[in-house]
Amino acid sequence: MLDVRNLHANINGTPILKGLNLTIRRGEVHAIMGPNGSGKSTLSKVLAGHTAYEVTGGEVLFEGTNLLELSPEERARAGVFLAFQYPIEIPGVGNSQFLRLAYNTVQGARGKEELDPLEFDDLVREKMKLLEMRPEFLQRSVNEGFSGGEKKRNEILQMALLEPTLAILDETDSGLDIDALRVISHGINQLAHPERALLLITHYQRLLDHIVPDFVHVMESGRISKTGGKELALELETRGYDWTTPPTSVPAAPAEALP
Repeated sequence: MLDVRNLHANINGTPILKGLNLTIRRGEVHAIMGPNGSGKSTLSKVLAGHTAYEVTGGEVLFEGTNLLELSPEERARAGVFLAFQYPIEIPGVGNSQFLRLAYNTVQGARGKEELDPLEFDDLVREKMKLLEMRPEFLQRSVNEGFSGGEKKRNEILQMALLEPTLAILDETDSGLDIDALRVISHGINQLAHPERALLLITHYQRLLDHIVPDFVHVMESGRISKTGGKELALELETRGYDWTTPPTSVPAAPAEALP
């Protein structure tokens, strides 16, 4: 489904991704962990098409198509979804209207029938039950006045409606209390599908207690330094990241400098 080959990317001229390789197949759950500044969120934004990031090398194939040639809107219509680490507020834009427009746009791109407001209201209320969201959230502006946990639930509600082929969740667990993490993780698990892949970006093992990954990758200095199964996340929780970095060889001293 997704094949990232030797990907390099900059922001404001500063290299962030430095030869990253990653392959994700349908139905798989991948988790990327790593220290701050390793490039995890940069990868998510590059895949989604954020215009602040410049790709300087490599390629990204999604369903056999060069993803880097598509606009962010085209990527979304093709089935790529990004749940933001810090969802923004959009004052004056009703949540229900926003969700219905996004849903119908994707439906149209897939050659499927769009829903009128009444039909969509039935659908979105059913999806909200997965996340224990109250119906009044539909009447508020997008994320305006929402708590951190409410914003994250609203992101996963979008995922439930859009039914992406590849869902990238950028630190969805960030800022969540235990109850909110449980509810959101349950909703994500309910959306698992053999035709859908998940890419989880997280700092903490606790998310992976709820959503069990098939593969765990360690990202350092803009590339993946180690890959393993779910047990790798437990080892990282105990040992940190220092042990995953290959030791840097020290060049031998010149002969004349030796005693």
